[in-house]
Amino acid sequence: MFCDEVGLGKTIEAGLVLKEYLERAIARRVLIITPPGLVEQWQEELAVKFSLDDFITNLDPEFRALGHEAWEHYPHIIASLATARREEHRVEIQRIPYDLVILDEAHHLKNRSSVSWKFANKLQRKYILLLTATPVENNLDELYNLITLLKPGQLKTPREFREQFVVRGDPRLPKNRGKLRQLLGDVMVRHTRSQVNLRLPPRRANTVRLELSPAETDLYEKVSSFIRTRLADGKVDSGIGLKQSERFALLTLQREIGSSAMAAEPTLRLLAGQQEDTELGTRLLALADEAAGVQTWAKGEALEKLLGTILRKGTQSEEKVIIFTHFLRTLEGLERLLTRMGIEFVVYHGGLNAAAKQQAIADFEGQAQVLLSSEAAGEGRNLQFCRTMINFDVPWNPMRIEQRVGRIHRVGQEREVHIYNLSARNTIEDYLLEIIDQKLNMFELVIGEMDMILGHLSDERDFEELVLDVWLRAGTKSEVESGFARLGEDLLQARQAYQTVKEYDEALFGEDFSLD
Repeated sequence: MFCDEVGLGKTIEAGLVLKEYLERAIARRVLIITPPGLVEQWQEELAVKFSLDDFITNLDPEFRALGHEAWEHYPHIIASLATARREEHRVEIQRIPYDLVILDEAHHLKNRSSVSWKFANKLQRKYILLLTATPVENNLDELYNLITLLKPGQLKTPREFREQFVVRGDPRLPKNRGKLRQLLGDVMVRHTRSQVNLRLPPRRANTVRLELSPAETDLYEKVSSFIRTRLADGKVDSGIGLKQSERFALLTLQREIGSSAMAAEPTLRLLAGQQEDTELGTRLLALADEAAGVQTWAKGEALEKLLGTILRKGTQSEEKVIIFTHFLRTLEGLERLLTRMGIEFVVYHGGLNAAAKQQAIADFEGQAQVLLSSEAAGEGRNLQFCRTMINFDVPWNPMRIEQRVGRIHRVGQEREVHIYNLSARNTIEDYLLEIIDQKLNMFELVIGEMDMILGHLSDERDFEELVLDVWLRAGTKSEVESGFARLGEDLLQARQAYQTVKEYDEALFGEDFSLD
């Protein structure tokens, strides 16, 4: 069990073990189980850092196309815990003998009576790795449960463990710490930030709030209203009454309209063509035409001013900037904008092959001042030679933002890091930034802590679903503000819960348990 503090590279440690086992043919069939938000990150990290590009995820179309047979068909799989533990999947998974199982964020398995723990305990495997920064969150029984997954009998029976190692009357306090440390040392590795003397330069975050033009505001409100109504008609909670493909397109459209009218236009036309109701189709085509006719781009203008300041236009500058957007149509618009400005840039997106991606990064490190990137460069790339990042679009999932920041604010960065977030007033992204930046102070967190906090917010629902739920259920601006305010308070409580766990972890695994 790797129990290093947040941000010290547990994924890398696990990748090193995995690579070695595969190279030596010790492991042929491998299963990696992670929280839903980390599935794609694991796939990217293994491909980029370890050249292990044959891992398929439960999100990949070819995996989904095979249905239940996929678990047996593919020898190297990355899957979310939420998917794997479902009855229709876990029965299939538990009958397959694995050589190596890796369970990320293993604190989700702390309860021996939970479906998750029982699922993991029944996995057939020769070797198993657990990764968690907080092996104990509430009491020492949780530690016992995790160690039992690793090595049954290492801490004897639950009753014997409590009698020997838990202070009577307080399940949070250990006794016989020396003996417990010795037993844990057989199965657990832990490093703290103080041990490795990890010190990163400070990072500063700035939100650039802007006003959409009247045409953009009108389009945003019309598109948002259509999406609210359509999803409500199809039942907000389950999507019943809507095809899954249409529901996905609607959610994408809500994100696109926050980025640019040009990004939203193709999806509006796509949805129009899918409608059996001609009135709905006509309405969508009218919105698509309106999007095509928008002549202003307030976010583009704000970016132009910001870049002019950062790059000190008219003078020689070694400053480099990464600009993130999630949408290719917005990326194309930004290409035209930077060309007009006379800024040397390179483009990076998921459609490039490996050689082209490598060349783009090399060109960015060389002559180019700006890297225009889709989400692809938010994972797996180390860009410490750059210290400035602009979120042109703000992802609804804070972990995506954290992954972007982690590309430049990491070991090897020697300069102060600057992050700029472009935010149009009264959009989802604007409300979201207010709660994760101003209330949660997300940009002051250690990389990796955001996932720990979100884990205390909800085990069953992704944060993006919570954001969308607030937006869809609010009919007026005041209702939107109230809904996001409540979500912000929930985040604060989740951060406080994580802080309590962190303090308990430090007290429990302090110097006595700093394992070498």
